[in-house]
Amino acid sequence: MRKYPVYSIQRFNCNAVNCDLYINTFKNHLIDHSFVEEPHRHNSYVLVFFTKGSGTHDIDFDTFKIQSGSMFFMQPGQMHHWDLSDDIDGFVVFYSQEMYNLYFRQKTINAYSFYSSLGSSPEMFFDANESKALEPYFYNMLKEYQGDKMMKQDKIMNLLDSIHIEIARKYNEDFVLETHSYNLKIKNFDALLEKYFWTEKAPSFYASQLHITLKHLNRICNEILKKTTTQVITDRIILEAKRMLMDKKRTVNEIATVLGFEDYSYFVRLFKKHTAMTPTAFRVSK
Repeated sequence: MRKYPVYSIQRFNCNAVNCDLYINTFKNHLIDHSFVEEPHRHNSYVLVFFTKGSGTHDIDFDTFKIQSGSMFFMQPGQMHHWDLSDDIDGFVVFYSQEMYNLYFRQKTINAYSFYSSLGSSPEMFFDANESKALEPYFYNMLKEYQGDKMMKQDKIMNLLDSIHIEIARKYNEDFVLETHSYNLKIKNFDALLEKYFWTEKAPSFYASQLHITLKHLNRICNEILKKTTTQVITDRIILEAKRMLMDKKRTVNEIATVLGFEDYSYFVRLFKKHTAMTPTAFRVSK
């Protein structure tokens, strides 16, 4: 039986004083931590920028192409693994939400739209000119991380935030076509869903928490996500079920219970309806 691990930042920099941050070139990252090519999760945010090589990157059961200029930004808990060429290189950064939010205070990491769970993409591509402009931020951040100059963390955090700003500008151009009045409601719905989907499956619950009617919440989801509220909730449950099924030490019945389903058979039917296979068949296929 195989259990897919959740890696903490300490797993990568156990000798560092600051265990909320890890920065490396991707090439050296693989040399030092070859185990990361196997499926796993992180309990931190992960930012990866590829400057050389090719391959594929599976994130929560979606496959993305890797090429020079590929950028990936992942949230805690996402399942992922790589299939990489021998000449792969770039930069990798792990950082905790607590460190980021404590440092900036006036804004949180969730303020960036590319870290929203609903309707966001974990991948972007930067062309040669855009990559050339981004690389110095990563080089300087790595240089600071490896050095011991005064105000080291201050410079690292400001470089990291500058990278986030560059990503956000391009992300909003590529993925957010307009500033919609519904965007804030979707963001709040996303936060509620992450907190309550384990126990609350009814769309009416989320509408009530948002102080709007269910009809209005459905209108918002249809307009922004092209889905009904029920579909959005179910998609989140199925994603977590898939993640949990990768841990073969857990029985399907246990997973159904953890996800808040008293009726095991109903959970199986729901999973099959949305994936065209039973939970057991999905597990075997992986």
